[in-house]
Amino acid sequence: MKNLNKILIAFISVIAISCSGDDVENRPVIVKGTEPVLLSPKSDFNIILSKENENDLATTVVWEPATYVGDATVITYTIEIAKKGTNFATPFAAATSTSTYKNLTVAELNSALINAGFPAKVESEIDIRVKSTIGGVGSTPQISNSYTIKATPYHVPLATSHWLVGDATPGGWTWAGDAETEFPLIIGRTDAYKVAVVLNSGKAFRVFLGNNFTADGNWDASHNYTYYASNGFVIPADLVDALDGDHNFKYTGPTKERVLTIDYASKKITLE
Repeated sequence: MKNLNKILIAFISVIAISCSGDDVENRPVIVKGTEPVLLSPKSDFNIILSKENENDLATTVVWEPATYVGDATVITYTIEIAKKGTNFATPFAAATSTSTYKNLTVAELNSALINAGFPAKVESEIDIRVKSTIGGVGSTPQISNSYTIKATPYHVPLATSHWLVGDATPGGWTWAGDAETEFPLIIGRTDAYKVAVVLNSGKAFRVFLGNNFTADGNWDASHNYTYYASNGFVIPADLVDALDGDHNFKYTGPTKERVLTIDYASKKITLE
């Protein structure tokens, strides 16, 4: 009986191996046909992105479909971006689609640019293309033509940040166009803020506690010079009471980049 069982097991194994070989040989082979063709955006595209409009449409990437030889199946398209002139040595996948177009909102395009390493508030030149891929043995990616577009992403702020607004700061007394200066928490702290900022001599500013990211800004919650002085903060000589209607800070030092720190734990303001 044992010998019979061994013979049956061996017979089943041979059949299984034979079937597996047939499956591999009969599996459909899908090979390249024609590459996708990028239609838009083209090299005349230039956009300045703003958080105020993050839900708006930034652009629609459109391409002609790729083709493959073999049994039809779903084609996946990946929109890739890279720094101009790098020949896509390190492409970044901005989005994917199984259609022949992809709508990108301001927030989506901005996120792709920032994550790909393009600096905020600086116009960058970006190469863009489409890559098609498909399942199956022998299938390889197909790459479209590319265009070079221009875009200026905005900075993605931290939810915990405070903000500096006023003529002493680069943005002046406005929240429009991402002009305000972010005043973030020191990493690892929950009670101290620090930022390097160019301060203009003889001008005023105020510390705001929130930002609603609109052109109207958030003028309600703020701390002025009087707030810190009355709460016992040590304030450097370069910062005085502006003696205006809001008792803002007035910066009296030279116009240059300074490192401003406000430490609520030690009740100390410093300018380096």
